[in-house]
Amino acid sequence: MSHDLPPHKPFELTPEQLKEYVLRYATNPIYLDNEEWENDDNPYRRQLRPQILPYLDFSKVLPRGEILNYEGLAAQRILTSIYEADLMFLPKAGLKEKWEDYKRFYNPSNRALGEIIRPSLEKFAFGFLDQEVEVSGKWTKAELEAYLRSLQDRDLSQPSLSEIAIEKSTDPVRAARMWLIQFAPDFLSEASPMIRNVLGYYGAAQSEWFKIIIDEYGYGVHDTKHSKLFERTLESAGLRTDVHHYWQYYLNSSLMLNNYFHYLGKNHELFFRYVGALYYTETALVDFCRRAADLLVKVFGPEVDVEYFTEHVGIDQHHGRMALEKLILPLVEEHGEVIIPEIVRGFEEFQLISEIADQDFADQIAWMDAGPTNKELHAPVWAAIESGKVTPPVAHIVEPYRELSNTHCHDGDELCHIVSGTMKFVAGFDSYQILEAGEGTVIQRNRLHGAIIESEECVYQIHSVGDYRACLS
Repeated sequence: MSHDLPPHKPFELTPEQLKEYVLRYATNPIYLDNEEWENDDNPYRRQLRPQILPYLDFSKVLPRGEILNYEGLAAQRILTSIYEADLMFLPKAGLKEKWEDYKRFYNPSNRALGEIIRPSLEKFAFGFLDQEVEVSGKWTKAELEAYLRSLQDRDLSQPSLSEIAIEKSTDPVRAARMWLIQFAPDFLSEASPMIRNVLGYYGAAQSEWFKIIIDEYGYGVHDTKHSKLFERTLESAGLRTDVHHYWQYYLNSSLMLNNYFHYLGKNHELFFRYVGALYYTETALVDFCRRAADLLVKVFGPEVDVEYFTEHVGIDQHHGRMALEKLILPLVEEHGEVIIPEIVRGFEEFQLISEIADQDFADQIAWMDAGPTNKELHAPVWAAIESGKVTPPVAHIVEPYRELSNTHCHDGDELCHIVSGTMKFVAGFDSYQILEAGEGTVIQRNRLHGAIIESEECVYQIHSVGDYRACLS
C-alpha cells in the first residue's frame, strides 16, 4: 500500500504575512504606548510602539551597519517580549488590578503569535552574525582547548568604553544609573535563558551545567540568589527593582545582549554556540565585575552595595573552569570535532555583540552629556534650513499637553524645531532639555530619546537632515 504525500515544506512566512502577524502581536493592549516614562510594578507592560510597525520590513537580514537603526530596536523589543513569555513574572505588590495584564501576557494567543513571528525576527536581528563571524578550517579538541584558554592570557584588566564614558561623564551618577539599568533585563532574571539547556537528556554534561545554574540561584536561598544581590545594588544606587520598570531606557544593544542567550537557548540547534558563549562570558566577567565594583564605589561612595559584582569575581572563575573542563571538552570527546566550529562561533559571536553594546552605551552617554550642546546646535542647523542651504524632508506635528513620545531612535540625524509651546526632550534616564518656541535640538542617528509636551499644545517640526554636520559647513 503506497501513500502519495506532498513533499515536506518547511514553515515560512511571506513578507506580507510577517507584517500582519507582527502587528497582530504588538497590538495586544499591554504593548501599546505608555502615558508615563516608567512602568510601575507591572512586568507585563512593554511598549512596542505598534503604530510604527506597519512601516518596518522585518523580512530581510539587517546588516551590521544598520543593527542600531530603529528597525533593530523594534525587533529586539518584540523578541524580549516573546522570549519572556516562557518565564514567570509576578508583580512585587501582587496581581490585584494587574490580573488582566497577566492574562494578556500569558494567554495562548499572545504566545502563539509570538512563536509564529519569532524565527523571522531572529533571522532579521541576528542574521548579521553569519556575515560577520566565519569559522573555517578543521579543528581538533587540543586546538579548541588552546584557543579558549588563550582568553585567560589576554589583558582583560583595561576599562571598557562604557566604564571610561561613566568616569568622564559630566554626570557620573546619572551615567552609572543608566549603566545599571542596561543590566536589568538580564540580571533580574539571571540564568533564565540558561535553564532552557538543562532540560532533556544528554548525559553528565547536563548535570555539570545544572551546577552552574544552582550557583546563580543561590542554592535555593533567596537572599543569596544573584538576581536578589543585583536588586540590592539597584536599591543602593537609588533605582527601582521591579521588572522592566525602566523599559523605555533600554538601549537596542542591551536588549540584543540579553536576547542573544535566549536566541541560542530557544533554538536547540544552536546548543553548542551557547556553550561557547557561556565560556566567553563566564571568563571575561571576572575582571569586568572587579572593575565594576570599584567604579560603582568611586561614583556612589561606600554606601553602594556591590556584592553582586564581588560575588561574581570568585564564582565566575570557577564557572569558567567548569564550562571548559566539565562541559566543552567532555562534549567534544563524546560527540566529536564536528561540534567545535559551533562552539567557536558562540564564543566569537557573543564577543562581537559585547563590543557593539559597549560602544553603543558609550555613545549614548556622550549623547546625554551633550544635551546642552545639541540644543545650541539647533541655531546654525535651523539657519541652514531657513536660508535654503539645505532642504531636508520635514514632518509637521501638533501634540497636546502631556502627550508622551515613547522612546525610539532615528536612522539619520534629525533637527527638532519648536514652532510654539514647550517640550521636555529626554535623551536617557534623568537626562533632558526644555525646548521653547524658536528653540530645538539636534537628534543624532541611533540615539535613544523621547519627549513629553509640557504646554497646552506644542507645534513642532522634525527635519530629516541626514548628517547635521553638512548643515554647518
